[in-house]
Amino acid sequence: MLSKRIIPCLDVKDGRVVKGVSFVNLRDAGDPVENAIFYDGQGADELVFLDITASHEKRGIILDVVSKTAEEVFMPFTVGGGIKAIEDIRALLKAGSDKVSINTAAVKDPGFIRQAAEKFGSQCIVVAVDAKRCAGPSGRAPEWAPDWSGAHPELLVQPGEKTWEVFIHGGRTPMGLDAIKWAKFMEELGAGEILLTSMDRDGTKDGYDIELTRAISEAVSIPVIASGGAGTLEHLYEALSKGKADAVLAASIFHYREFSIRQAKEYLRQKGVPVRL
Repeated sequence: MLSKRIIPCLDVKDGRVVKGVSFVNLRDAGDPVENAIFYDGQGADELVFLDITASHEKRGIILDVVSKTAEEVFMPFTVGGGIKAIEDIRALLKAGSDKVSINTAAVKDPGFIRQAAEKFGSQCIVVAVDAKRCAGPSGRAPEWAPDWSGAHPELLVQPGEKTWEVFIHGGRTPMGLDAIKWAKFMEELGAGEILLTSMDRDGTKDGYDIELTRAISEAVSIPVIASGGAGTLEHLYEALSKGKADAVLAASIFHYREFSIRQAKEYLRQKGVPVRL
């Protein structure tokens, strides 16, 4: 059985690591490169950098942070936020990132994922899915919907349907897409991994959305990283066991030193979860 991965997440805004609740009320959590060095030393399996306002603010990608991190750490790391074109991916990989995480650009043009996977390989293309529980579509029709959603009506949340809706722009914009169907579609187009964040649980420390995580994990055959809600080591275990995730991503519990990566891995190993110590 493949080892389960523990992945600290560094949400970056204005060059600093921040953490909030449900994507708002952000507070400072330090320098991104210093955080990366710390987690590398602790034995994290991977690291994720997310520039959480890049797409919303229409800014470029954080190449300076990426190149500085690549010089200092040796674990694989993924970078997301502000990726809009093939050239952005090329620049990030050249700067030292191992994988890229794409959300907004994928929703605006699903073909971008196919193009990226064909160009760079599925192994480095992660599709980030920010999902929120809903009962029917939000009613906010995206202005670009006629471009492609008419050809794939099966991907849309149906009236009265209890599911999870996909959001973009760092959780600011609902898109009317069913998260489970969207994840399957992204796999078909070449995504190599799904980074799944429950917006309802993000930063709450109430535990991952196990129902959502399990639904996506069972719907796709590619790895799923569970994100949003980690507050205890038990929560990590639940996401990997009950949620069937391949990896767990956490921020607050590691940033504020409530638990160490080592503590998390030893706990999981005691519970019978295969991890790399």
